[in-house]
Amino acid sequence: MPFQQIAGHRRLLQLMAAAAVRGSLPPSLIFAGPDGVGKRMAAVALAQLVNCASPVTGADGAPDACGACASCRRIARQVHADVLIIEPQESGSIKIEQIREAIDRAAYRPFEGRRRVVIIDEADAIVEPAQNALLKTLEEPPPASAFVLVTARPDLLLATVRSRCQRLRFGRLSPADVARVLMRDHEYTETDAHAAASLSDGSVGRALEATEAVVEAREAAESLLEGVAGTADPRRRLDAAKSLSGAARLSDRDELARRLRMVSSLLRDLGILLSRADERLLANADRKPLLERLQRSFDGDRALRAFAAVDRALSALDRNASPKIVADWVAFQI
Repeated sequence: MPFQQIAGHRRLLQLMAAAAVRGSLPPSLIFAGPDGVGKRMAAVALAQLVNCASPVTGADGAPDACGACASCRRIARQVHADVLIIEPQESGSIKIEQIREAIDRAAYRPFEGRRRVVIIDEADAIVEPAQNALLKTLEEPPPASAFVLVTARPDLLLATVRSRCQRLRFGRLSPADVARVLMRDHEYTETDAHAAASLSDGSVGRALEATEAVVEAREAAESLLEGVAGTADPRRRLDAAKSLSGAARLSDRDELARRLRMVSSLLRDLGILLSRADERLLANADRKPLLERLQRSFDGDRALRAFAAVDRALSALDRNASPKIVADWVAFQI
């Protein structure tokens, strides 16, 4: 997958691609950042770029791999002789034998490409003896070889390993980027994609773990906010609370917590609109008409109080408060 097809991280990817083409990219790198934000894909895209037979210029003006030549296709299928991807074994760790194989292969000149690239995914799983065995190679890689250590937990790597690598930091994706990936690569509908993205915390991986319950949670959250927006009537507020607790099993804490987090996500977006901040930050951009309707009943202070109330409700659930009581309390506080 070339850089142009990776969601987010545009500035970082542009700088990386330009440095790779100039030959100034450090040969030992750590790609650090949250799970599910595209670090491994970026490492594969880098391997494609330095070995591409027909490099192109992307829409953003940065150099990129074509993604279509034999070299790019073989790298994508993980069958390229000069690109080695190492992953944890069934034990959950990366053993010294795997690292020794990578070191041995990196010592030879490229067989079919211009540069050997060793990608170590979940590098924090490398056992300590294997990390020590890797030190000399990271410090003085063979001239035509590069190592990319991909990890969400760089602090678990030995300090001696970290000191020998240049760290590139990958941030969380925007909800819009997550939604686009879900629709493009995983056949999500627009509604399902935005619902999953709103609770993904900027991670495609986390969004993919979500189920249809996320869509139901957003519908419940919307029903609650619309139900309490323009009324102080206790009965109507209790009816609105049923959207949180009534449709779900009253004892299901996880389900109520999911629905409360969705209420929080919608309130955050409401705050963005009320403050006239950049609308590209909206996690629920497809629900903008609803958010605009809610603005008639919510000002900035009320939205902030409601957001704080939901946060307190989530804390109460963690302390084993009754889900029914929590749902009713939230309906009176928003």
